[in-house]
Amino acid sequence: MTQRIDDYALIGDLQTAALIGRDGSVDWLCLPRFDSAACFAAILGDENNGHWRIAPTGAKTCTDRRYAEDSLVLETYWETRTGTVKVVDFMPQRDKAPDLMRIVEGVSGSVEMSAVLRLRFDYGSIVPWVRKAEGHHRVAIAGPDSVWLRSEPRVKTWGQQFSTQSSFTVAAGEKVAFVLTWHPSHEPRPKLVDPFKALEHCLEDWREWTARCTYRGPYREAVLRSLITLKALTYAPTGGIVAAPTTSLPEELGGVRNWDYRACWLRDSSLTLGALLAAGYDEEAAAWRDWLLRSVAGDPADLQIMYGPAGERRLPETSLPWLRGYADSAPVRTGNAAVDQFQLDVYGEVMDSLHRAREAGMPPERHAWNLQLSLLGFLESTWREPDEGLWEVRGPRRHFTHSKVMAWVAADRAVRTLEADPSLPGDAARWRAMRDEIHAQVCTRAYDPVRNTFTQAYGSAELDAATLLIPQVGFLPPDDPRVVGTVDAVREELMHGGFLRRYSPAGGTGAAAVDGLPGQEGTFLVCSFWLADALRLTGRVEEARELFERLVSLTNDVGLLAEEYDPVAGRQLGNFPQAFSHIGLVGTALALAVEETAG
Repeated sequence: MTQRIDDYALIGDLQTAALIGRDGSVDWLCLPRFDSAACFAAILGDENNGHWRIAPTGAKTCTDRRYAEDSLVLETYWETRTGTVKVVDFMPQRDKAPDLMRIVEGVSGSVEMSAVLRLRFDYGSIVPWVRKAEGHHRVAIAGPDSVWLRSEPRVKTWGQQFSTQSSFTVAAGEKVAFVLTWHPSHEPRPKLVDPFKALEHCLEDWREWTARCTYRGPYREAVLRSLITLKALTYAPTGGIVAAPTTSLPEELGGVRNWDYRACWLRDSSLTLGALLAAGYDEEAAAWRDWLLRSVAGDPADLQIMYGPAGERRLPETSLPWLRGYADSAPVRTGNAAVDQFQLDVYGEVMDSLHRAREAGMPPERHAWNLQLSLLGFLESTWREPDEGLWEVRGPRRHFTHSKVMAWVAADRAVRTLEADPSLPGDAARWRAMRDEIHAQVCTRAYDPVRNTFTQAYGSAELDAATLLIPQVGFLPPDDPRVVGTVDAVREELMHGGFLRRYSPAGGTGAAAVDGLPGQEGTFLVCSFWLADALRLTGRVEEARELFERLVSLTNDVGLLAEEYDPVAGRQLGNFPQAFSHIGLVGTALALAVEETAG
C-alpha cells in the first residue's frame, strides 16, 4: 500500500537527501547528488525499485518519530509487546563519500528486528551484483555505481530474491549500526567512518547552525524547522538550493502533472535571500547570491528559469516507463522541459535579489552591476513579448500580469540602486521611463474595472494568485482600491477548502485552457502564504494570522510541507519537501512577528 506523501521524513548531508516512511523504509535516495539517479525509488514504484527497511519483525508502522533536537537526525520509535526500540537515521556531512547511517538502539525489553535492502541503480532499473567482502561487508556493483553495506558480526545476513536480508535482536541499552556508503565503482572503497562518532559530530554541526538563528518570535519551532529544511535542500559545494529533493510526486493522484524539482529556480531567489537574511543566515544568503551570479552569467538572452545544483544548463526532460509512478501517477519524469521556456519574471527576480543583497549590506561583487545592466538591456527590448509565465504553462504564451509586474520590478530596482549609489554607471532616466511605461500598460490592460481586480493575463477573465504579490513588490501601495479588490477577488474565486489554488481549476476557460494540461491539482501552499501576506498588508492582520496558523497545522508530524494540499482528501501533494512552501512559511511568520511587535 502506497504511503501518503506526508508520511515521509527527510534526512540529508547537504548534497543529497533521502525520504524515510513511517514504516522504517528508505524509499527515495539519489547518489551522489540531489539530481543523480536514484538507488532507492520505491516511492515512485514498489519495493522492487529499491528501498531499505529496518523495523521490528512483523511491525507495520512506527509508534512515534521526531527529529533529535533541532537537526536532521531522525529518531523513530517502535513499541512492541516485547519491548521498545529506537532507530536513528542520518547522513553526516561528507568528507568525500556519502554515507547513510542507521543505528538501532534498544530502549526497553528485547526486540527482534528485521532488515531488507534492495539496491536498484538508475531509478530502480538495474539490479546490481552483490558479493560478500571482508569485515562483514556486502558490496553491490553495477556500471559506475558501487555501494557498500557495513553491519556488525552479530547481525545475521543473507541474500534472498535479489535483496540483502538481515535479522538480529536488540535488548535495552544495546546498539547495532548499519552504514551504507556510495562511491564510483572504479575507485577503492572509501575509508570507514565510525557511525557513533559521526552521530555526535552531526548533532553538534546542527547545534552550531541552529544557534545562529536570530529569530526569537512567535512560531519559532515551525520557522526553525523550515530553515533547517532549506539548509537541507542546499547543495553545499555551490550554495544552490533545489526546489525539492524529489521528482514526479504528483499534483493530482493518478494524473500527469508530475515534474522533476531537483533543480534551482530563479523564481525562488528573492524570497529565499530575504528569508535567510532576516533569520540571520548571512553566509547561506551570500552563497545563494554567488550561485545566482555564476549561473546567470553570459548572454542575457540565454537566461534560464532554472539551473542544476552547480549551475548546469542542460536539463533535458525524459520519462522513465519502468516506474509506474507514485499511486499510479505516470509518467515519471527526470529533467524539466520548462528550462527552455521564456519567462519574463526571472529578470525581475534576479534584479530584486541583488538589490536585496545590496540593501542588506552584503559586499557587492564587482561584476554584478555590469551583469545587471546587461540583463536590463535585454529586458528593455523584450518585456512587451508574451511568455510562459511564473507557472510554466505548457500552453500558448500570453501576456501574463505577474510577468509584466516583475519586469517593472527589474526596472524599479535598477532605479533604486542608482539612486542609492550614483557612482554606478547607468541611465536612471531610461529605466524610469521603462518602469513608467510598464506600469501604465499593466494598469490599463491587466485590470478589470468592472470586477475591480487584476486578472491573470491581458484580456483574460481568469484570476491568478501571483497578483497577490503586487503590493509586496511595491508595484502599488497596499491601500490602493485595486489591490484590495484583487485580494478580495482572488480569495473569493480561488479559495478551495480554506486554501488557495494558483488559478482557476480545469474546465471551461479554466486551467486546461491556461496551462495546456489535463486534470486538476491541489491548493498551492505558497499561494496561501501570499494571501496571508496580502491580508496583513491590507490591514486584516487577524485574518492573516488565522490563515497562517491553519497553514502551519498542515505540516506533517516532523514539520514538513509539500508543494500542494488536497483539502478534500486531507493530504499533501506534489514534490516533498518543497522549498517554496517553507520559504513562504518563514516569510509570513517573520512579517507577522514584525506586525505583532509594532502593535
